Amino acid sequence: MKTSKIKLTVIEIVLWVISLVILIPFFMVIVNSLKDRTGSNLMNLALPEIVHWKNYLIVIKEGNLIRSFLNSFLIAVSSVFISVTCSSAVAYILARRPTRFNKGLYFYFLIGLVAPLNMVTVIKTLQIFHLINSYPGIILLYSALLTPFSVFLFYGFINSVPQSLEESAVIDGATPLTVFSKIVFPLLKPVSVTVAVLNFMNAWNDFMIPLYVLNRTSKWPMTLAIYNFYGRRESDWHLVFADIVLTILPVLIIYIMGQKYIVSGLTAGSVKG
Repeated sequence: MKTSKIKLTVIEIVLWVISLVILIPFFMVIVNSLKDRTGSNLMNLALPEIVHWKNYLIVIKEGNLIRSFLNSFLIAVSSVFISVTCSSAVAYILARRPTRFNKGLYFYFLIGLVAPLNMVTVIKTLQIFHLINSYPGIILLYSALLTPFSVFLFYGFINSVPQSLEESAVIDGATPLTVFSKIVFPLLKPVSVTVAVLNFMNAWNDFMIPLYVLNRTSKWPMTLAIYNFYGRRESDWHLVFADIVLTILPVLIIYIMGQKYIVSGLTAGSVKG
């Protein structure tokens, strides 16, 4: 009994240390975003003597953040909608029809979890279909990149859903589309929220793909807006920190709203089909 309490205490201490490692830099960014230029250049954890809320107004105006926010929101939300809708349907078919072909197709999707992205091929493909430097192009690209992980989670969760509910609906005359949309998909709420939150974070925080496929500043997401703003204001750390806070705030809100579903969704998705 005593040994167990010691282990729990050690684990708690380790978790507190890990939390501090993550929270201290975040706290430093927030605190320094509210200081003046001189105070923020010190890069310390001291609270500001005078709170400079105008830093955020300057960033929004000079960094063109409203336009960039709308771009990021459009790209992330559209990618999440497509990935959740298509991946859930694909995973349902693969899980409920375990033929040799479907098994092979499932493992083909899993290759996407580890296979590197060849940007030369991607850019050439987007150019051929005239999707380079466009919203549909980057949305479809993100949707494709997010699909393997989404299928993996949905596949494991669907295997835990009893088939008796679907069989009863089929006996009553329901079509396969009705069974999936009216019965199965509502039961996938935990894993759907998990997939949506994680995919939203990945699409929102990504930097490399927009850098390659979006050449017009009017279509840049928040990550590229920060990069551009830092290039012009690299000595004004109070503004750079304010820019970072405004960028991570939507992701933080989305994560807090969906965090209670993430653990259950990931746990179910880890079940081997």
